[in-house]
Amino acid sequence: MCAMATNLALDDDLLNEAVRIGGRRTKKETVTEALTEYIQRRKQSGIKQLFGTVEYDPAYDYKAQRRRR
Repeated sequence: MCAMATNLALDDDLLNEAVRIGGRRTKKETVTEALTEYIQRRKQSGIKQLFGTVEYDPAYDYKAQRRRR
């Protein structure tokens, strides 16, 4: 991973609240975590497009699978 110095004009109140709520020690840790969560959520939203497109076997017995354990 490449660290890059970046200057951003961020809302101080918003950032301070995020630091407090997130429990991170630094603003950098808070922003890094926020960006990671943002990316994960965007990737997950693509999963919604799969609903209704996956074929399943109507004869599949999920209860039988539970009994095998």
